[in-house]
Amino acid sequence: MTQTVKPLGGKNYGSIPHLPGSRMGPGDHHCHTGQEVICTTRVRDKHDFIIVQEKLDGSNVGIAKINGKILSLNRAGYEATTSPYEQHHRFAAWVREHYQRFDALLRDGERVVGEWILQAHGTRYRLKHEPFVAFDLMRGTDRLPYEEFVMRAVGADLIIPKLIHAARTPLAVDAALFLLGEFGHHGAIDPVEGAVWRVERDELIAPQRGSERRRVVDFLAKYVRPDKQDGKFLESVTGQPSVWNT
Repeated sequence: MTQTVKPLGGKNYGSIPHLPGSRMGPGDHHCHTGQEVICTTRVRDKHDFIIVQEKLDGSNVGIAKINGKILSLNRAGYEATTSPYEQHHRFAAWVREHYQRFDALLRDGERVVGEWILQAHGTRYRLKHEPFVAFDLMRGTDRLPYEEFVMRAVGADLIIPKLIHAARTPLAVDAALFLLGEFGHHGAIDPVEGAVWRVERDELIAPQRGSERRRVVDFLAKYVRPDKQDGKFLESVTGQPSVWNT
């Protein structure tokens, strides 16, 4: 089926910039030097808050509520049912099975974004949990702060990536990899792909009126293991049948 309509009017999810030393693919880009410093070396001030989570290796997908209807989306923003790939049709079927769960979670115009790890891409998993791992709750390009995201995700019994750091201090890449361990925390049987840094900030609501602040997501950055091979288990690469994580 020809993919012609994006229900969101654009992508489900964009690209996260890489920290230095991270394995990059075509079209990827590095984060700004100042962002690298904040993530790994020195925060700006007491209002920075650094969150680091395990990065999973699958297909980026989303579940959106648009005009009261729950839709399953691929990364580009098309409905999963229009995808040429079996993994996305399995995702769409899974979302239909859990329709009431996402209908209760999402407000109109929101979407929950995550990794669909049912099919092995560059990392195989022995699944300890359901194959959808949620990492963002969004409206347009705006992300909910981590604490609010976790509260709502846990309330919907969603799986979220392993948290290895949440503090007003940075976390070096080497330290993050040590905390992840060789295989991470989600059942990987190949070396863990890497980690995602999420920098949030307590921002003044109205500087001219007082000192009240609110937490906002400032930026994200990621580190991917340099020897990681994208999609090495995919049928298009191996010429063999797809590998499904069970």
